Amino acid sequence: MVDVSNKPGTVRTATASGRVLLGKKVFDLVKSNQMKKGDVLSTAQLAGICAAKQTSQLIPLCHPVALSKVDVTLTLVEETHEVGVNGYAKCTGQTGVEMEALTAVAVAALTVYDMCKAVSREIRITDIRLTSKTGGTRGDYHE
Repeated sequence: MVDVSNKPGTVRTATASGRVLLGKKVFDLVKSNQMKKGDVLSTAQLAGICAAKQTSQLIPLCHPVALSKVDVTLTLVEETHEVGVNGYAKCTGQTGVEMEALTAVAVAALTVYDMCKAVSREIRITDIRLTSKTGGTRGDYHE
């Protein structure tokens, strides 16, 4: 891992987003909470939050971070029959939380896929990306 011991601790935030393309049939089942595995959106939200907390165990050379906040929101988009996934992570520390926000989004999206895959093989996870970060010496980033 990179040595961050000489870096000052600052407030760090990051946001990430992604999309899960479901198709009309699966979308309607998720929207009406009729999937056999249960409440897709609530389960995916919790999975994303839990995943953010485990990021350093999943990604080699990623520093463990004392997260002060993680938020995952999933939004049904009727026009495109998709679930929009957004993640937010915050800490005060010597390294950023981009990987935590991205991991939260990725695992939330994977959870949606897992809970819906029995109904369709055409589900697509796409566009997972960092949308903003603040804090640190390299400055802020906003998509």
